[in-house]
Amino acid sequence: MTTLVWIVLPYLCLAVFVAGHVWRWRHDQFGWTTHTSQLLENRLLRLGSPLFHLGAFGVIGGHAMGLVVPASLTEKIGISEHVYHLTAVWGGTVTGLMLVAGLALLIARRFVSGRIRRVTTPMDKVLYVALAAMVALGMTATVGVNLLGAGYDYRETIAVWFRGVFWFQPDSSLMTGAPLVYQLHAIGGFLFLALWPFTRLVHVWSAPLPYLWRPYVVYRTRRGPVPAPMPAPAAVRDTNREPAARR
Repeated sequence: MTTLVWIVLPYLCLAVFVAGHVWRWRHDQFGWTTHTSQLLENRLLRLGSPLFHLGAFGVIGGHAMGLVVPASLTEKIGISEHVYHLTAVWGGTVTGLMLVAGLALLIARRFVSGRIRRVTTPMDKVLYVALAAMVALGMTATVGVNLLGAGYDYRETIAVWFRGVFWFQPDSSLMTGAPLVYQLHAIGGFLFLALWPFTRLVHVWSAPLPYLWRPYVVYRTRRGPVPAPMPAPAAVRDTNREPAARR
């Protein structure tokens, strides 16, 4: 069971993540979009979307720092374990609360606005449930365990296992002693990656970065007399019928 959960499941989810994106791009390019509903409701979206995205960027950055960067490296550059712990806990709490607030507003507008509710797809509902579960587990681990509880050094166990998955050397024994909320959060994270290609989250890979270096659009004024307006279609039709009518 340990091998299945901590070795087989991660690789299965990563395979679905890669293959799902390839399939989605080949068969559903017109659906590769955010499916924005800004024109249907903008008041809650204008507040919820920035909170959600800024919080998500902070949370993703914190996860990358904690899981990818070894503790030995941060110590070499002069960041002590105490400083890292304070930064991670308080930074994760602040960005996590932003993420919670933004997600709550985005979910609320799906219920408050009838027009938004009618365009919400079943996959959108699955996505929001998955996001809510992941955020709840993450905030429980950050606030409940590390901020208010006894704390847990995940960099010595979970982070090592996580890096081992991508080095094809996962050590499942590192996860058996981790707190349950961390185990559920890790499993949920890989299941979330498997769900990713089939949701609107694929728009992340289509960020309009070329806008940063594309040339400006040049607008020029029209010189010379204003051209005569085009005749209406009805006038053209009647003009073409006149010779036939006279014959």
